[in-house]
Amino acid sequence: MTQNPPIHVVGGGLAGSEAAWQIAQAGLPVVLHEMRPERPTDAHQTDGLAELVCSNSFRSDDFEQNAVGLLHEEMRRCGSIIMASADQHKLPAGGALAVDRDHFSAAVQAALEAHPLVSIERSEVAGLPPADWGSTIVATGPLTSPALSEAILALTDEAALAFFDAIAPIVTKESIDFDIAWFQSRYDKVGPGGDGADYINCPMDEDQYNAFLDAIDAGGKTEFKEWETNTPYFEGCLPIEVMASRGRETLRYGPMKPVGLTNPRTGAAAHAVVQLRQDNALGTLYNMVGFQTKLKYGEQERIFRAIPGLEKAEFARLGGLHRNTFINSPRLLDRQLRMKARPDLRFAGQVTGVEGYVESSAIGLIAGRLAVAERQGAEKAPPPVETALGALHSHITGGADARTFQPMNVNWGLFPDIEQRFKGRDKKRLKRKALSDRALAALAGWLG
Repeated sequence: MTQNPPIHVVGGGLAGSEAAWQIAQAGLPVVLHEMRPERPTDAHQTDGLAELVCSNSFRSDDFEQNAVGLLHEEMRRCGSIIMASADQHKLPAGGALAVDRDHFSAAVQAALEAHPLVSIERSEVAGLPPADWGSTIVATGPLTSPALSEAILALTDEAALAFFDAIAPIVTKESIDFDIAWFQSRYDKVGPGGDGADYINCPMDEDQYNAFLDAIDAGGKTEFKEWETNTPYFEGCLPIEVMASRGRETLRYGPMKPVGLTNPRTGAAAHAVVQLRQDNALGTLYNMVGFQTKLKYGEQERIFRAIPGLEKAEFARLGGLHRNTFINSPRLLDRQLRMKARPDLRFAGQVTGVEGYVESSAIGLIAGRLAVAERQGAEKAPPPVETALGALHSHITGGADARTFQPMNVNWGLFPDIEQRFKGRDKKRLKRKALSDRALAALAGWLG
């Protein structure tokens, strides 16, 4: 009996790890190529598979009312290694699913290393994967190596598309002043692994808030290289100083909104609130929610220590900025996620123009399953567009306008409308529940 040749996956991030897992679980051999530690990146801190570079949050876990929560649930039902590891190492985060980043990465890596059909090769794939590999999934993420980026651009004859992504600082819990700060989730909401008091809140009055804005405006920023000057930001992950520049109230209606929070010392809401979310299982590290930044390191320490409760903050990691690259997927990929110019290459993850850990993993999941079906000689249809998986897939393979294509998180606007009409004060909630029910029924049909 002839053994199946392996399917190759290039990139050991969340999308690549998920794709490799789906292939191996279907009974086919897979080789997962990861260039770290042979070639490090500007943003990764370790050489672990599925490392979380920016936030440790997978966002809302409410599958009946939130599109990303629905994506979580669909991936769980597809046997996702990313979701299984996230659930295993979840942290208190109100209604969100947040994870201990180190334990999460270690769990994904351990599962892949232990799988008898997975081989992991630690070396850079410089340039396009060789044609004799056959079926290959490129899941190199937003930090694709220059050699591979240039080869992809040469193959597609496309101008590079890129945006900046920013990283939020992490603070040690013991350095936070709890004579000022307090624990509370917004509206006391209880989420996965939480108890309704999952965030640390640092209050500001109006004068403190205005002084904070002035300090951000005057603070020294990271300077761009010449080739970066025309690169835009992704709207879903703007640096705090960019948000502040859009108006004095922008942050109060964004990451610093005080609604749903009551200062137990005053019995009232603050003018603005800085929230910190648990970042590790020990509960010793907390990240500053929405505080991704391009401020220089010295400026970050000076300005953020002016926040009430953080006067003596010790930073386990300061914020940073890195350049993300993605391809024009609606123009370059077919419905099977294959490169039209070289159909042996599938693409998955953030390099396809989806934004977010879960979205990237989802495209890896789809790519892995499509590659398996193709190897088995029966081309599989992508997930139905009524599902969160299918809505996201459809967006990057033709649903978006190729002329204006930009990274996208999953959202209800990507789903086909539902014929049923709802009335009353709860009509939005009822409609979203109906969209979720329809999605999970469609997913069951696709899996079955």
